Amino acid sequence: MTRPVAIVGAGIAGLTAALSFARKGMETDIFERTSVLSEAGAGLQLSPNATRILARLGLLPALESLWSEPQAITLASGVSLRTIASVPSGPFARSRWQSPYGVLHRADLQKTLLDAVNANPLCHLHLGTQIGDADHGRIIGSEPCLVVGADGVWSQVRKQIEGGGKSIFSGNVAWRFTLSEEEAPAFFDRTKITAFLGSGSHLVVYPLQRSSRFNVVAITNGADPGQSWDSTLPLDHSRERLLKAFSGWHRQITDLLRQAVEPTIWPLHDVTDGAWHQGENSVVIGDAAHAMMPFAAQGAAMAIEDGFELASFVAAGKPLSAFADHRKGRVARVRSRGAFNRFAYHARGPVRLGRDIVLSLRRPESLAADFDWLYGYEPKD
Repeated sequence: MTRPVAIVGAGIAGLTAALSFARKGMETDIFERTSVLSEAGAGLQLSPNATRILARLGLLPALESLWSEPQAITLASGVSLRTIASVPSGPFARSRWQSPYGVLHRADLQKTLLDAVNANPLCHLHLGTQIGDADHGRIIGSEPCLVVGADGVWSQVRKQIEGGGKSIFSGNVAWRFTLSEEEAPAFFDRTKITAFLGSGSHLVVYPLQRSSRFNVVAITNGADPGQSWDSTLPLDHSRERLLKAFSGWHRQITDLLRQAVEPTIWPLHDVTDGAWHQGENSVVIGDAAHAMMPFAAQGAAMAIEDGFELASFVAAGKPLSAFADHRKGRVARVRSRGAFNRFAYHARGPVRLGRDIVLSLRRPESLAADFDWLYGYEPKD
């Protein structure tokens, strides 16, 4: 193909796709409506299925200087702080899944991707550019061979695809903030990702190496704040809702939430099943195609897999329907895992007791084997 690929959106999915197309010798133009790229949120987890791809894109050395590789992923009681179960990571992840498990700030990942895009002569980034249906050719001088919608959960490209999915609010929100090491309670462990579990809510904590801070995410029921990813926490009434959701938890956790300075609230959205492509002209990837709940910590990983595999399918001359069918099966399995985790993490009463007993009886290596299909995934190349 001599015509470029047009990518709408310069987030994780769009930038990964651009680098993946360039790796196949294909030129891309990336259109981003904002004039400055600033990634909302705080931390994210990059499991081995994602870092395997980032390594193939030549980004691993840069990322290794920015992230930490937790020694374990631990589930703990939000009431007693007692450890329920633990999956080894760190060197174990590199050995078992042949790729690292890293945690870092979203902005650090985006900057790493952006620097690589800016350094690649086949990638052309257009910031501050709002794209309409007929604008791609006018801006780049020729009609693109393909339009890739990597424009997130409220995707405009998806709206143009007949039978495309719809964004729906899940009924859950994520309250996000960071704490310095000095501010953090003693039970926060820099060597681990820890998910504290409770009735109807859970809280995830892990270190951010470059800033020497902890990333904290509290997930619970909440109202939809609208189409915004970075809403500053309203005053007392909203904090009261948060504290009510975590009532009965360990006092150190509720004190932490009570005193948190300027958390942000993220609405958690799903995108319903629907068409991902319009003939051979346009396709959606990442959150635009399949935004999902964060209970499997796979949102960024699925976006990275999408971008990489789309380039492989297109470069091989395969139809977009083949790409969509291939990816939908994978995403459906990840969604199922997330739905199971949501049920298990927020379990109440006897179900919660049974969960704790079952998990406590399993050896860490046995728990790790449950993730072989997810973390050991080999993408189409």
